[in-house]
Amino acid sequence: MVKIDGVEVKEGLYYSKDFEWLKIEGDQARIGITDYAQKQLREIVYAELPGPGTAISQNTPYGTVESVKAVSDLVAPVSGEIVEVNTEVQSKPELLNEDPYGKAWLLVIKPKNLQAELANLMDFNKAVEWHKTLGK
Repeated sequence: MVKIDGVEVKEGLYYSKDFEWLKIEGDQARIGITDYAQKQLREIVYAELPGPGTAISQNTPYGTVESVKAVSDLVAPVSGEIVEVNTEVQSKPELLNEDPYGKAWLLVIKPKNLQAELANLMDFNKAVEWHKTLGK
């Protein structure tokens, strides 16, 4: 893990420019919001997520998070079918502020075109460089 201007960027993940992360776990992928996203949103009070069996498409909104500051779309980093939803985040949305890369993951999906769509995401090194440009 690296900290850039107080924001954590974690190794072993892929990152989207919509501030979501993706972790490959065998033939599935776990998705969440980045530390940068939760810091920008500040106090998150609500998360709306679709249920298992729902299809999501890369670069398309699939849910929302609401903070005391704003409502923001959650945008899919890759396409696939949702196999698991983190219901704990729905009942305790503050977890997104406390542990965005751990307990506060959002979805587990069965990716549809993972290898092709990974080309549209940033690996750790690219994400570190990109985070250095944010807020400048």
